[in-house]
Amino acid sequence: MPLDRRHAAAGLLVLAGAGLPLRRARAQAAPAAPITPPDEPPPRLDTGRDAFEHMLAPVSINGQGPFQFLIDTGANTSCISHALAEKLMLAGAEPALVHTIVGARQRPGVLIDRLQVGQRNRKGVRAAALPLEPELDGVLGVDWLAGQRLELGFKTRSLAITRSRNEFSRAGLAVVPARRRQGQLTIVDADLGGRRISAMIDSGSQMSLCNGPLQALITAGKHRDLGEDRRRVNLETLIGERFSGDMTYLPFLRLGGLQLGNVPVVFADMPVFELWGLKTSPAVVLGMDLLTQFDSVALDYGRGQVSFALASLMGPPPLVSLQTI
Repeated sequence: MPLDRRHAAAGLLVLAGAGLPLRRARAQAAPAAPITPPDEPPPRLDTGRDAFEHMLAPVSINGQGPFQFLIDTGANTSCISHALAEKLMLAGAEPALVHTIVGARQRPGVLIDRLQVGQRNRKGVRAAALPLEPELDGVLGVDWLAGQRLELGFKTRSLAITRSRNEFSRAGLAVVPARRRQGQLTIVDADLGGRRISAMIDSGSQMSLCNGPLQALITAGKHRDLGEDRRRVNLETLIGERFSGDMTYLPFLRLGGLQLGNVPVVFADMPVFELWGLKTSPAVVLGMDLLTQFDSVALDYGRGQVSFALASLMGPPPLVSLQTI
């Protein structure tokens, strides 16, 4: 039985640079972004939520707003809705090749003179104009975070962009190493039943997604009975592209010193995994259904770390079994 669309929306996972063909886009890293110096006092901004529990940040465009932009750690550049671009009469720019989980397509480009999040400004921003859901004015991608630290406060419904800093695991906090892949952070210390896997953080996707090689690990392992307990689900991207997958549960997923049990995922072997260079190796994209189980999740793009805070449930030592049923 398909899930209701309200509970099965998938975000934009990857956006390629403007005008880049697919082969170049695959090797494209998120460019360094001209951002206000990080020594300033970092503001903590209150966030909203859309119908799919995505986090929304207040954004000003050319001095107007605030507008509601979805925070998407799975997108390597920011974009704006067609409707808002037309409303603000933004100047046109060269088309952008946009990758979602479904595939790639050329989209119109616009030029934003000034984009502001809290006290942080970027000038001369080129963005793709997309047919987003009516309640969304745009998407903030990781191009906004060059070398910095993004903290998503799910318990406090807030976000903060701060200077990169070293953190260490302690009671209530699990810190795991990560590396940059296509601008996103990929956790490198992760495994499923003792087999090494790749794990990416995507706040733009409501549900966690897995590829075919990871599915094969489940069906071939001692927990294959769990893999057989699945159901077909229908999903959509933020721009209305439909796709489907098989929903099941991962038995024991380890992220550094954090042990997760019975994690719901959707198996969908989509083109975006090839874009990330993960078509043939087991990989999982951790969406909001899992991330919101934590008090906060911080992604440090300068140090290459991801921090999971769950102080209300975690005690010493920082190893926990979290049920996400």
